Amino acid sequence: MRRARNHIRSSTGKAIAWRRSAGASVSLLAAWWSGTALAAEPTTTLGQVTVTATRTAQPAYDVPASIDVVSGSAYNGDTLGANLSEGLSAIPGVLARNRQNYAQDEQISVRGFGARSQFGVRGVRLYVDDIPATQPDGQGQVSHFNLGSAERVEVLRGPFSTLYGNSSGGVISLYTADGSDPPQLSVSASGGSYGVYRTNLDARGTAGPFDYNTDYSHFSTDGYRPHSRAQRDSFNGKLNLQAGRAGKLTLVLNYFSSPESQDPLGLTRTQFDANPRQTASVADQFNTRKSVEQIQGGLIYDYTISERQSVRVLGYYGARQVRQFLSIPVSVQSNPANSGGVVNLDSGYGGADARWTWHAPLAGRPLSVVAGLSYDELSQHRRGYANFTGDGSQPDELGQQGVLKRDETNDVYDLDEYLQASWLFAEQWSLLLGVRHSMVQFDSADHFQSNGDDSGNKGYYATTPVGGLLFKLKPWVHLYASYGDGFETPTLNELAYKPDGGLGLNFSLKPSHSNNGELGAKFQLREHTQAQLALFQAVTRDEIVVGPTSNGRNTYVNAPRTRRQGVEASLDTELMPLLKLQLAYTYVDAVVRADYCQDGTTTCLQTPGSTTRVSTGNRIPGVALSDAYAALHWGADSGWHTSLNAQYASTVPANDINTSHAPSYALLGVDGGYTFDLPHWRINTFVRIDNLLDTNYIGSIIVNDSNKRFFEPGSGRAVLAGLSFNWKY
Repeated sequence: MRRARNHIRSSTGKAIAWRRSAGASVSLLAAWWSGTALAAEPTTTLGQVTVTATRTAQPAYDVPASIDVVSGSAYNGDTLGANLSEGLSAIPGVLARNRQNYAQDEQISVRGFGARSQFGVRGVRLYVDDIPATQPDGQGQVSHFNLGSAERVEVLRGPFSTLYGNSSGGVISLYTADGSDPPQLSVSASGGSYGVYRTNLDARGTAGPFDYNTDYSHFSTDGYRPHSRAQRDSFNGKLNLQAGRAGKLTLVLNYFSSPESQDPLGLTRTQFDANPRQTASVADQFNTRKSVEQIQGGLIYDYTISERQSVRVLGYYGARQVRQFLSIPVSVQSNPANSGGVVNLDSGYGGADARWTWHAPLAGRPLSVVAGLSYDELSQHRRGYANFTGDGSQPDELGQQGVLKRDETNDVYDLDEYLQASWLFAEQWSLLLGVRHSMVQFDSADHFQSNGDDSGNKGYYATTPVGGLLFKLKPWVHLYASYGDGFETPTLNELAYKPDGGLGLNFSLKPSHSNNGELGAKFQLREHTQAQLALFQAVTRDEIVVGPTSNGRNTYVNAPRTRRQGVEASLDTELMPLLKLQLAYTYVDAVVRADYCQDGTTTCLQTPGSTTRVSTGNRIPGVALSDAYAALHWGADSGWHTSLNAQYASTVPANDINTSHAPSYALLGVDGGYTFDLPHWRINTFVRIDNLLDTNYIGSIIVNDSNKRFFEPGSGRAVLAGLSFNWKY
């Protein structure tokens, strides 16, 4: 009892702050609501947005979950259209950061999940046309997301993300648009500051029983900082065939190439304060860089058995090659256990998903049931080489692929069964229930045994239930509550190195398990106005966190208990004809709830003043306590248009012990242009300026970097101009 009282006292201050933030958000929405909605109950609403993230198509307004949709036009208007983060700013709960480092991909977190990722996307499930862009081990990337062909991007947050299994702090799904009728051809080009240049060619249309959408884009940049040049080429194609009255066959093909993206590495706080445009000296010394090539294809067959039943079968396969040069010192690589400073990964991956959907009344009320089976596999040939030739004593010997230091094959697969049901059991009530059982198996075969046999295997298992209840209080307000369990296995990269420097995979690393709850309200207050409010909490056991550096590599350990709780609020309204306002705010109190040692031992807990002790109450690194977005848009579909946007992010801790932080920042941006709408042509011109006030700020965090180079600077003032032609023939 005494321990419980002490825990309550220790958390009182933060609980009060959390309630005040939530209360303030509720009060703001209520005050605005009282001046609009209470005047009269509206009978017209913003156009219904249908989502499929819960596997049955239904209006987002009727789903007991936090889910938003970004139109593909958000990436094909007055913007570069090369980064997924460009369209996610107005979604609360999502922190999407352009690292200004294309060797590491974008940094995306949802309600604080995924913030620790030092490359790629971690803790958030990714899909393109229902094909996983997250591997079965939980590691994902958005580099191959072809935004020029996108019809929409769905973002699912909260408990129902667990319907997708491993690594489900959130779900982001891109869907390619179908072919158009009449056919159309689009060509666009844009360029601006820091050598940024992008071209895009898109063709879509119909031909008899077929419809198609093909898109090719090229992107290049010199980078904001020296040694950050990058080039990317992307192709995405989708072909639909209507196979009789009841069947539909969809073929998707995606290709991505990044022949060389230079890595400027992070900066220490002292380096950033002195000159945010500088590059770490070791980046030039070792010529740190990364090359990627990926190709994948998928086939989807939808068949309607009857009015009540349908089936869907999906299969896909892909190959990905990665070669990356790191800045690990020559002296560190002398250790036989060190795997070198060059990572070479050849990966083959594939999988299948089969589901059956049934619609029928239960007690006279509509019921939908979905049952499915999912399988994904990844076979990764991992080789490590020295990042120098000779003895590495000469400058021209560095940054070159040297002797073999590691050679192994890592296989991982998952086999998941899922079942979910949606029932409108009363006029104003609906219930959504689901459960998923996941098995994730890791196997490693060591082919480089001069330093010992590092082979091994490990399996992880979890059953994750979820449920949500929605109440239609009024036509203009829906209330909901949901709860679910989630889990996250280590990735192959997180298993690759042991904290004690030993050989083999770190199979002592446990999977993390989370209990997620959410209360929310969705408002459609009048025509062209919608708002959302959500309160959430997630308690995680054995969270996977960055541990000590071993032989120049990051290792990972488990934190016994963490907690994320907060509030999300958003508003999207038309203030007057042609004038639209968007607001989004997120508060995330992400903290450690039990002491642990960064090195994975318990020694520091018995050592007063230990520098490796992470204390209860410390903030989880990489997570901003508050972030906000506001945008004001003016203009119609044709003619003049302009917009002004503002972003704010509070201070962000960079390491677990909270001794270093990225300062808060606020940014302004503006864009404008003119659209010509002709009988067969649509021509759009634009100019935009980001970071209008040329603010120095830290755009992303490399959590727990062993060299204290935690900080990746955001871009200074950047001007971009573009021109697009759309021909309907």
